[in-house]
Amino acid sequence: MAKPPPAVIGVLTEPAPPTWWQAHRHQVLLLAGIVLGWQLCGANSGATEHEQHGPPRPDHSTTPSVTPPTTAKETTVE
Repeated sequence: MAKPPPAVIGVLTEPAPPTWWQAHRHQVLLLAGIVLGWQLCGANSGATEHEQHGPPRPDHSTTPSVTPPTTAKETTVE
């Protein structure tokens, strides 16, 4: 006895070509991630970084104050 032919469930068709978003979404998301990462890292903060800590302080090249070489305690003789 011969087997009956398989039942037809559906017809195979060629899938539709992907839309522009489906084909390029990985590139768009990569670019968005790079731009957001650059912004979050502060690459474009510039001079505002220095203004957050108050006014500029004097350099270390200023002349130090003169202190006596000995204190009063050392000069007293008992």
